[in-house]
Parts: sequence; C-alpha cells; structure tokens
Amino acid sequence: MFRWITISLLTLLVIGAAAFAYKEHQDKNAILIQAENSYQRAFHELTSDVDTLHDKIGATLAMNTRKQLSPQMAEIWRITSEASSDVGQLPLTLLPFNKTEEFLFDIGDFAYNTAIRDLDKEPLSEDEIAGLEELYKQSGDIKNELRKVQNMVLKDNLRWMDVELALATNDETGDNTIINGFKTVEKSVDGYQQTNMETGISSRPDEKDLSHLKGEKINKDKAIQIAQEWFGEVDPSEFTITDSGKGADIPTVTASFHKDKKNGYMDMSKQGGYPLTIMVARDVEDTKISLNEASNKAKEYVDKLDLENMELIESSQYDNVGVFRYVYTEDDIRYYPSTVQVKVALDNGEMLGLDALQYYSRPNESINEEPVLSEEEAKEMINPNLEVQENYLAVIENDAQELVLCYEFLTTKDDETYRIFINSDNGEEEKVETLNTSEAKFNTDIS
Repeated sequence: MFRWITISLLTLLVIGAAAFAYKEHQDKNAILIQAENSYQRAFHELTSDVDTLHDKIGATLAMNTRKQLSPQMAEIWRITSEASSDVGQLPLTLLPFNKTEEFLFDIGDFAYNTAIRDLDKEPLSEDEIAGLEELYKQSGDIKNELRKVQNMVLKDNLRWMDVELALATNDETGDNTIINGFKTVEKSVDGYQQTNMETGISSRPDEKDLSHLKGEKINKDKAIQIAQEWFGEVDPSEFTITDSGKGADIPTVTASFHKDKKNGYMDMSKQGGYPLTIMVARDVEDTKISLNEASNKAKEYVDKLDLENMELIESSQYDNVGVFRYVYTEDDIRYYPSTVQVKVALDNGEMLGLDALQYYSRPNESINEEPVLSEEEAKEMINPNLEVQENYLAVIENDAQELVLCYEFLTTKDDETYRIFINSDNGEEEKVETLNTSEAKFNTDIS
C-alpha cells in the first residue's frame, strides 16, 4: 500500500514539474513572439516611411509655389521623425547604423527649419535645391535597399530575434541576411555626406570629433580590462571585442557580452579608451529605491569618469528607470555641449546606460564674453504668460554649431515646464525645451 502511495506521489510530482516547465516554455515563447511581432512591425513601417519620404521629396522638387512648400516640408519632417522612431525600435544597437540615422536627422532638421522660415523673404537657395535633389536620389537608394531586405525577410521568413542574438553574441556563422542588408543600406548613405555638407543640408558636420582625446591606442586586452571595470560581474572570457576599423568616423572599440538574461555593450574611444556609451539590457523589476537614491548612484558613475565640475541639472523617471543629466559648469556658467546622461535601474541601482559621447566630442570650451543684456532685460523677452522659477547663464550650440552665451530660464505654465534660452547679446529666443513637471527637478541639489 505504501509503495503505491509513493509511486502515485512521485507520478504527481513528475506531472506537476512537466506542467510547470511547459507553462514556462509557453510564456517564454509568448514573449519572444511579441518581441518578434514588434520588430517586424517597426521594420515594415520604416520601409514604408522611407518610400513615402522619397515621394515627398520628389514632389517638393516639382513645386513652383512657396505656399505649398512650407506644409510639404512640415510633412517631410513628420515622416523623418516616424522613420527615426522605427529605427530606434529595431535591434540595431550593436550594428553601426549611424550614417542612416544622421541622414534622417539632417533631412528632418532641414525640413523643419525650412517649414518655419519666411520663404518669401528667404527662399530656397540654389545650394539648398541642389541638396534636395541629392537627398531625393539618396532616399531612393535607401528605399531600394530596404525593399530588397524586405523581400528577403518575407520570402525566407527571416526572424528579427535571430538578428538580435547574432548582434549580441557577434555570431558570424548564423543567417545574417538582414544584418548584411542593413550594412548595404549604411554604405549607400556614406557617399552623400560630403555633398550634404557642401549644400548646407547636413546639420552636424563635426559634432562627434574625438581627435583631441589624449592617451595611447588601446588593444584588445586593455579594452577587456576597461570593460571589466564597468561590468564587474562579467568574466573576461565572456567579452566579445570588435574594432570600428580603418576609416571610421569615430575610431572606437566595442566590448559586448551576453550572460543569462542580460545583454550589455560598451563603446570606448580607441584613443585612450574613454567610455563613450554603455548599455545594459535586462528586465527591470518593481521600483525599490527612490529617485533620490538613484541620483546618488548616478553621481558615482559620473565620478568614475573622473570629470570635473559636473552639475546635475535634470532627474526624470520613466517606468522603473531613473534618467539623470549632468552638464559641465565653469564660473557659474553651464556648458550644454558638454553633457553626460546616466540611466539607473530603480530596482537595485544598477547602471543601465551611460552616454558621454557628447561630452568627449566637445572639449570644454570656455567662452570669454560678458552678457550685453541684463538678466531683467532678457526676462522681458519671455512670454508674459510664463512664470520664471530659476535662471542661469548657459552656453548652448545654435543651429550653425556656434557657441552662444544665453540666459537660461526654467519656467512654468499650468502643468507644463519649459526651459528657455535667450541670447544674452541680442535677446533672441535661441531654444525652447518642454520638460515634464512631474519628473524634472528644479532643485538639482538632491544628493
């Protein structure tokens, strides 16, 4: 009797374990299917958006009236924003795709600035028209290459989850048809960049210049050593090291790893091994630490960069992640071209992201001038319906990539918060940023 009871209990345990394993397998598959569907949707929408973008640019070249040109440019700007969003939803983090992203940014920025300017007083120049013609050809090349990738995806039923795995593990033996296709798209953009700069379309000609960085060029062993300093729990043998190669706009070395349910990568400058961007991808559990506690963690990560005079100017919370923005300050002036952003998980304080590329690409440049306008004179340039909370002196970069000394005003209206930069020389409104009242912190001393 006892023997049969034991057998029955063991049978029930085996059945229960099998059922649990099956349920876990089903849940995992459901998550993978959801991610795959999301990737497929973003890719097909990107292809459609580039198609539409090509057509809209062509229609712009055929127009003969300025009345229609402004709304057409606004529509082009909207489409490029959607296309950029689609790119951001694809697993291309470890795949160099920056030239295509810059193409979308450049044309969007040009279209926006054209849409809001008075074309009767300042019509398109011959160089700008020539630039639009090049962009039309360029968008056509990108459209054709994306269509080729799309046909292969549909014909061979390729999965984006395989792409994500190949990129995370640097797997060169798997089916990388999609990866190769996107590399071809990237190459198709490369030849146009000089033309875009000459015609005034490119808005970021030297934004990411790292030639001024000091130190010796790092090798693979040094890259692993630097990566371990930031990813302490990862064994040196688990890192995959890749080099940006000769001719890269930004010579970098990338250390990536895949461990359990966590992926991570780190871009560092080849010259000196400076950390440029770091990302950790994992599931973030329920919030267990406050935004204030997370800010202390973020400061530790910024201090680890050995940067001086970095001031916390923004702290925000998105779901279970805290985002903190630091800016270089000198003589009570904030230098916005030199910023560092840190993302911290609110479940355990782990760093999920660090972006110091903007800081290292723009060395600390002091501005030797005094404001022409007084603080009160600059304040008069602000919309009278806004209430000023705080103000600072700040240096920003204008549309022409020139450093401009401004008065920075943090203002509110109803439930909205705005950061407004007024040129301290002529009182012009250089830039307006919308902040989230529930997330932006006026009192930046929260450590």
